[in-house]
Amino acid sequence: MARWTRRRRPYAAGVVLASGAGTRVGAAMNKVYLPLAGRRLVSWSLGAFARVREVGVLVLVARPQDSELVEWVLDREVDAKVEVVLGGETRQESELRALRHLASRIDRGTVDTILLHDAARPLVSPELIAGVLHSARAHGGAVPGLPADDIAEIGDEGAALTGVRPGMIIRAQTPQGFRAAPLLSAYERAAREEFLGTDTASCMERFAELPVRWVRGEQQNFKITYPHDLVIAEQVLAAAEYQR
Repeated sequence: MARWTRRRRPYAAGVVLASGAGTRVGAAMNKVYLPLAGRRLVSWSLGAFARVREVGVLVLVARPQDSELVEWVLDREVDAKVEVVLGGETRQESELRALRHLASRIDRGTVDTILLHDAARPLVSPELIAGVLHSARAHGGAVPGLPADDIAEIGDEGAALTGVRPGMIIRAQTPQGFRAAPLLSAYERAAREEFLGTDTASCMERFAELPVRWVRGEQQNFKITYPHDLVIAEQVLAAAEYQR
C-alpha cells in the first residue's frame, strides 16, 4: 500500500536589510534602532513581514557591532523567529550574503520567492508586501513605487524643460521581490564579474531575463533619512492609531 507524505508548499523569504550606518539622520547609533512610537524602527518592518502568511522565513541582515541591539529587539519587540546574517561592505554584498544563507532552501525549492526590504522604511504594510510577493510569483519580479510626477526633463544644454510623460518614471520603494533561483544566480554572476548595481532590480536587469512589474507603492512607505522623517513617521502612526 502506497504511503503518501504531505509536502509543504514553497514559501517566500523576507530579507530586511539593516547593515547600513544611516549617518544623515544625525544619530550616534545605526538609525534603524532608534525609537519610533515606542518600538525600535527595525521592528516595525519585521512585524509587517511576520503578518504575511506566505512569508515562511524572516532574515535580518545586520552589522556585527549592532549585535546587542539586534538581540534586544528580537527578544522584546518581534513576535516571530528571525534568522540573523552579518552584512557586507555594500548593500549588494549584504544581499548576496542573505541569498547564500538561503541557498540550500532555494536549491530544494523550499523558498521560491525573495523579498528584499530596507529596514529604514518602517511603515511598509503587510498588504504592500503581499502585493509585491504575488506579482513577483506571477511575473518573475516586482518593484513597488509611486509615480514621479514632480520630475522634469531638461534639454541637452540644460536650457529648457522638455517635460516627462506621466507614468514614465516612478520613485522606487522596497520590498523588491523576485523568484529566488534566478535572483541567487544573478547575484552570484554579478559577484564574479564585480558588477555593483544601484539596487536589486538593476542587478536583475543586467543578469537575468525576468520581467519586472511595477506595483503601486504607498505614500507612508518612505525612507527614514533625516531627523524630520522620524517626526513624520510618528505622526503617521499616531493618525493611524487615532482612526482605529
